[in-house]
Amino acid sequence: MTEASSSAQAATVLRLRWSLSSMRRKVWLVSGLVVLISLLGLVLSWLDPAIRAPLRPGLDFTGGTQIQLERRCDDACAELKAIQVSDVIRSLELPQEEGQPLPNLGAPRIQLLDGGQSLLLRLPTLSAAQGQAVIEAVEPVAGPFLSGGQSVDTIGPSLGRQLLRSSLISLLVAFSGIAAYISFRYDRRYAFLALVALAHDVAIVCGVFAWLGVVLQLEVDSLFAVSLLTIAGYSVNDTVVVFDRIRERSKDAADLPLSVQVDQAVSATLTRTLYTSGTTLLPLLALVFFGGATLYWFAIALALGVVVGSWSSIALAPSLLTLWDRSRD
Repeated sequence: MTEASSSAQAATVLRLRWSLSSMRRKVWLVSGLVVLISLLGLVLSWLDPAIRAPLRPGLDFTGGTQIQLERRCDDACAELKAIQVSDVIRSLELPQEEGQPLPNLGAPRIQLLDGGQSLLLRLPTLSAAQGQAVIEAVEPVAGPFLSGGQSVDTIGPSLGRQLLRSSLISLLVAFSGIAAYISFRYDRRYAFLALVALAHDVAIVCGVFAWLGVVLQLEVDSLFAVSLLTIAGYSVNDTVVVFDRIRERSKDAADLPLSVQVDQAVSATLTRTLYTSGTTLLPLLALVFFGGATLYWFAIALALGVVVGSWSSIALAPSLLTLWDRSRD
């Protein structure tokens, strides 16, 4: 058997494994619908009078006081609803600080964590005396609290704005660096499609958290910005691996249509991508189930980014590349 016939046979096997070009419209439909729903979530979040931003900003960005209280439970914690704590805080009269206006407690944000064992209060900036007054007020409803299980963190408005600005600058610099690298490393088609895949992944992750902010009042913090940076790096790395294989096939099988080259390249990298994504998801799932409340949503964002990034790398970006195939019937 000649080398040419062996290559043709191998190409046929790879193409039969998974023909991406024949399914590209389904891929575009799935990605298009998910991106559209994500963008709708961002718009609804922006239009929500209580948010007025694409994502609900957390204490890191807005400033304020966060109080976390550990409830003392024997066998099980007594049933508690966030509205009960919220009603107590709204009716509370805080001690006046000299020269300072009284904080407005009309819209406290209450979360029950770890099955109701922990209570998280997000409030306007409070003094030490005012924070203690809040703890004493909610104890008859939510207590008793563990001795030493109290945590009070305060971030000033100016620091919150600085953190938000720093996060946005970090994201902008990272995405610009990625765009510059891909444009230098590949031709314009590959660079453009890699950036489309990156925008696709970031838009979906942000859209999911926008919906969570609208429905569950979930706030994003500086850890969410870190997760976006990590997702961007993972997504581009995966896409570059697939594009490298496509470029190799374009040299080794230049006589074949581009759609066939893409099918072969994706089939050759499919197992590697799935194994890499699977092994990356394992520690993230461990964080989701055992990492506690602090890292829970950070791990969720990363896990979602890995799944979406793998999809865009092996399905979306290569399928869009077939648009340049001039030899399709």
